[in-house]
Amino acid sequence: MSEGTPAQQVDVAVLGAGMVGVSAGLAARQRGLSVVIVDRREPGSETSYGNAGIISSGSILPLNTPSLLKNLPKYLTNAHPALRWNIAWALANAGWVMRFLAAATPSQTRPRAAALHGLIGTSLKLHRDWIVQAGAGHRIRETGWLKAWRSDGLAAAQAEQAALAEFGIRSEVLDRQAISALEPNIIPAYSTGLLHAQTASVDSPGAVVKAYAQMLAAGGGTIRQSGIRRIEPHGDGWRVQLADGEIAARHVVVALGPWSAELLRPLGYRVPLAFERGYHQHFVPNPARKLLRPIHDADGGFLMTPMEQGVRVTSGVELTARDAPSNFSQLEAVVPMARSVVEFGDAVGERWRGARPTLPDSLPMIGAAPRHRGLWLAFGNQHIGFTTGPGTGAAIAAMIAGDAPPFEAQAFSPNRYIA
Repeated sequence: MSEGTPAQQVDVAVLGAGMVGVSAGLAARQRGLSVVIVDRREPGSETSYGNAGIISSGSILPLNTPSLLKNLPKYLTNAHPALRWNIAWALANAGWVMRFLAAATPSQTRPRAAALHGLIGTSLKLHRDWIVQAGAGHRIRETGWLKAWRSDGLAAAQAEQAALAEFGIRSEVLDRQAISALEPNIIPAYSTGLLHAQTASVDSPGAVVKAYAQMLAAGGGTIRQSGIRRIEPHGDGWRVQLADGEIAARHVVVALGPWSAELLRPLGYRVPLAFERGYHQHFVPNPARKLLRPIHDADGGFLMTPMEQGVRVTSGVELTARDAPSNFSQLEAVVPMARSVVEFGDAVGERWRGARPTLPDSLPMIGAAPRHRGLWLAFGNQHIGFTTGPGTGAAIAAMIAGDAPPFEAQAFSPNRYIA
């Protein structure tokens, strides 16, 4: 932008073009507000690209539940594929780790599950509406997803089924024969399964985010690709300084996922954000032995899911610095386990790494920043950002318009961590 060129002026500037940011922009535009979404990359190219593509009704139980405490001894060895952690990072972030573990109690788990149930319920309805409106309905599969145990997982499956049933979420416990009937093309490695029946999945989460962004643009919104340098209050609104100019907005939505905290730091906010890093790799599928739905291997802590690019194998969680060098050992450990269940060929493309933003209670921030009018926070959706993005965006758009969000959002208030 040349000197003297006026800033682009909008009602709402959304910073971040992942599922959460695009959803916030789309929901705001549907309310008649002028909207620009800004990101350094194209929509759906960062964390929202690399997930398992599940739109899950049953993802109401966060990572830090009592089962985490039960499994902690085996995770402390730092050898289990479900969870790896960097010792130096853990020591430097001991406060976050202690708060994360302190939330893993029965008394704190149910209220968080109830909050996520409301957010997910809204999100699922919007996903199913938007994906058709965006012309991407061919990407969604209404086949549920399967969590499966190689060892005796009956008690764990029944306990999870009971926890879901408390919120009216339907699931089915399956034995080995029922799993084979459901997924006839996989090798019968599992003794117990839990089918999340009210769950959908997509064959390309990045493409779905792009489709939503294109729907926004077709409806009069703007997508702007540029580096975001800083945000600052300006008059009754905000000025967003970009690498190629600036934007003047009445409202700014920070939806930058793992990059959100550093953008807010100059404004005096210290956000206790950590990162559930994850990896994936695609493999050539065997067309005669197709995987029909995502499968979560409970013993290995990884997922296998059929994607447009091939069979995607995703690793478990790695707790470390956002930009620490990649460590593919976690992914390499589970690929042979995946091959023992699903027949697939050579690897396709590059291995991927992403960082999922996580707060100590595993709930996102959804709401107004406590000390700056017109500043809205929408991040921290941990490993279920693809599922919960639409509900998060709809809530933010409602709050901007002065309306009540479509679910009870008090549990997600930014005030619980920043003041």
